[in-house]
Amino acid sequence: MKHLKMNNGLTIPILGTGTNTFGKENGDFNGKITYDTKELSSAIELGFRLIDTAIMYRNEAVIGKAVKESDIDRNEFFITSKIPGDKEFIETVESVKYHVEQSLKALDMDYIDLYLIHFPLETNEENLRLWRVLETFVDRGLIKSIGVSNFNEDHLSYLIKRASIKPVLNQFQSYPGKHQQSLINFCNANDIIPEAYQSLAKLDEKTKDILIEIAKPYKKSWSQIVLNYQISEGLVVIPKSHSKHHQSENIDVFDFKLSKKDIETIKNINCD
Repeated sequence: MKHLKMNNGLTIPILGTGTNTFGKENGDFNGKITYDTKELSSAIELGFRLIDTAIMYRNEAVIGKAVKESDIDRNEFFITSKIPGDKEFIETVESVKYHVEQSLKALDMDYIDLYLIHFPLETNEENLRLWRVLETFVDRGLIKSIGVSNFNEDHLSYLIKRASIKPVLNQFQSYPGKHQQSLINFCNANDIIPEAYQSLAKLDEKTKDILIEIAKPYKKSWSQIVLNYQISEGLVVIPKSHSKHHQSENIDVFDFKLSKKDIETIKNINCD
């Protein structure tokens, strides 16, 4: 697995798995938590070590259970979680601290590798207030790295100028047709790793047809083309699948290199 070095000197796998429907009845985001670890266990078996969860997903305990069941050393994993922007979670310093501690408890881990603000709050000042509480957990060694999710350039600029600890990563929606190229460029210019979510989920049939044609000479699937493209552009990717076959496809994207022509074609698909 390829890793990227973050601006704090620590490293993150460039490919991992999302989990927002894992361990839930019928694989439904809003489904009852079943504590079934089969989807995540198969991903771990295939070599996935970056695992992305969130308080909002309600399944941090499922992720912790799967990691323990794997009998693989905790240090081999890179676990990401996120705090929501809802009032109950972030209204006071005490409520933030309580919910971060609840994440640690649910995961049943001594530390979390990366903790994100899931969505920007109403104002930049509020983002900074929350950020400063997360910084105290880094100082205590309970969180190794902190970052953000769904932040735009203005949100990031405000935080970069005023924070004691610089965000290591910004996770945001990115896929062919909605690369958010200017945001990717801004992150790269400021030594913040861009991480794509929903790399595969939002593509229309016309875009898939273009990607299928690109994929043929490489003997790969359209989804493997997307992930290879994003990785080659320096993005961390976290595709999610409940199917072991598709999980195997998702991790098998490091043995080919896209041509410059194909890269440009993908970059210019309905480019925003």
